[in-house]
Amino acid sequence: MSALPMNSRTDPLAWTDICAVDDILPSTGVCALVADRHVAVFRTGSDQFFAIDNVDPKSGASVLSRGLIGNLGERVVVASPLYKNHFDLRTGECLEAPEHSVRAHGVRAEGGRISVAVA
Repeated sequence: MSALPMNSRTDPLAWTDICAVDDILPSTGVCALVADRHVAVFRTGSDQFFAIDNVDPKSGASVLSRGLIGNLGERVVVASPLYKNHFDLRTGECLEAPEHSVRAHGVRAEGGRISVAVA
């Protein structure tokens, strides 16, 4: 497992411990409260992790962590369980309606633990 997955940041951020790596099954997500934000943390494959806001901007519901993970072309995305909009897990961009994009956050896996730093 890589110490710093693709979308991790190396600048000095406040990292919050979320859970053990094994607590997130491959191709699923979990929700965590980080610095008063609902954050969705996703595991794709065996060692890639992504974090975006968990609140669906169209509905205001905290549900993105429950969405289906997949690919649209080269993009790794999650489909909102409510309106089926696709959010790029690297950037938070909503592919169908960019005005509904969410924030992407730093995430890292170290020592068997997942940590998130909100952007």
